Amino acid sequence: MSETIATGTEHPSHDHHEEMSFWSKYIFSVDHKVIGTQYMLTGMFMGLIGGFMAYVFRMQLAFPGESVPGYGVVTPANYNMLITNHGTIMVFWVAMPVLVAALGNILIPLMIGCDDMVFPRLNRLSYQIFLLSSVVLIISFFVPGGGFGGAWTAYPPLSASGQFSHTDWGATLWLVAVALEIVAFLLGGINFITTTMNARAPGMTAFDVPIVIWMINIASILFMASVGPLIAGAVMLFMDQRIGTAFFLPSGGGDPVLWQHLFWFFGHPEVYVVLLPATGVVAEIITVFSRKKLFGYKTVLYTTIATGVLSFVVWAHHQFIAGIDPRMGNVFAVTTLLISIPIAEIFFAYIATLYGGSIEFKVPMLWALAFIIEFMLGGVTGIYLGASALDVYFHDNYFVVAHFHYTFFPAAIIGFYAACYYWFPKLVGRMMNETLGKIHFWGTVIPFNGIFIPLFFLGMAGQHRRIFMYTESNYPDLAQFQDMRVFATISLIIMLIFQIPFFINLFLSVKKGEKAPKNPWKANTLEWSAPSPAPHGNFPPNDMPRVYRGPYEYSVPDRELDYWPQNEKD
Repeated sequence: MSETIATGTEHPSHDHHEEMSFWSKYIFSVDHKVIGTQYMLTGMFMGLIGGFMAYVFRMQLAFPGESVPGYGVVTPANYNMLITNHGTIMVFWVAMPVLVAALGNILIPLMIGCDDMVFPRLNRLSYQIFLLSSVVLIISFFVPGGGFGGAWTAYPPLSASGQFSHTDWGATLWLVAVALEIVAFLLGGINFITTTMNARAPGMTAFDVPIVIWMINIASILFMASVGPLIAGAVMLFMDQRIGTAFFLPSGGGDPVLWQHLFWFFGHPEVYVVLLPATGVVAEIITVFSRKKLFGYKTVLYTTIATGVLSFVVWAHHQFIAGIDPRMGNVFAVTTLLISIPIAEIFFAYIATLYGGSIEFKVPMLWALAFIIEFMLGGVTGIYLGASALDVYFHDNYFVVAHFHYTFFPAAIIGFYAACYYWFPKLVGRMMNETLGKIHFWGTVIPFNGIFIPLFFLGMAGQHRRIFMYTESNYPDLAQFQDMRVFATISLIIMLIFQIPFFINLFLSVKKGEKAPKNPWKANTLEWSAPSPAPHGNFPPNDMPRVYRGPYEYSVPDRELDYWPQNEKD
């Protein structure tokens, strides 16, 4: 057996590491950690908006007929706007910035042993464009006609028909915001991939790269390879809205199903763009808190690549009832089942990593274990939806909503919290409070199940999404399940309340948290050899990491960290 050991060697410092003013350091920064923090804070702010929207429309479903005469808490138009923008925000403005952009920016240079991204100014530009996209999206809520309410998938004719006048800008601003967000992440992806390929510490091979860095890069490649058709579709949809073309309008000879193909060719790889970074975070955490190497490092890596490849040939399982050739349903049902195999293999490797380990239930580990359990529930329910015959019934009902949240919530929320609690000491130099962290954990995970388990039953009963009220007068067969809607809504309120301990913990720990040692978790990846908090440039210029191989008994004097790869080697 052998291990890789990090030691210091003299490297020249980049010229952008000099002392800077407040504006240069925190507002117009080129430091990857500051940019990653900017992405994270912006994503958290947008998450508060998306969470509030969820609260409002769940109150509408639980208590119809309460506030707006004849309607409920909100009008039907506003209900559709809330549903649409909740989905849009949580996918594009929460999951992607916190899991891909924030974690990628913060972790890649630190974990591969370099001082910054290879294109620091391009990195800054990517965040600035993302911030602009957030502003445009928020503006879209307040223009005449209100925000876009045609669902986050933006299916024509709801997103392109004559219901929009040339003064009704909500849908168009929504589309522009998504386009700007795509540009931002294309720029960021270029940086991530180039940095990982060209700026690794001397001696670090591809199979020494931590699995989370691999997964962030694979996610970036999937995004860049799949988003082209959506960009083309967005241009055509913009033209349908603004200048009277009919690419997607049957009245003018267009085809609305074409948009579905363009959207879902991107949309299904997008699921893995969000999932893979969170899966990599969990791999890093379970190895540390079970005191074991990752079981089957190369197997996990190869199956991740296989998952990415297969994600490009499953998109039409979203379209089983959209009018595609029924014979193609069999093809996409098979590919949908096939893609579950590498994902299952990854999770079996994680369980094997835990098996026989000396497990320590610190807060990051609790979130990592919750990710595995909750995502497996989402994955199993996805098998049903992959069967074209069952999907005819389940399509667009609350079974789909529950399944999607059991895959998306573990990645976007649980995965983010796991990363936040784990790397907070490195980024800030202080520890988060363990007691508050556990209160936050249990107050989030238990109500989450209280929200979405009832939705499986509501879906099987036939409740469809985007219907704003269920009463005896309009849906008598479904009105009998009102107690489930109330229970799910109360669970959501409880979960939102338990986010308060997290924010208290976060902001108090920045200033008053216990001072973190250099390597508080006794981890074995390179970022823990940098000072805490890591300065601009990450490592001292005369002590940049250099990776050596040697027998286990070999050690380097005066280094707190001996680094070895996660994969077992003979």
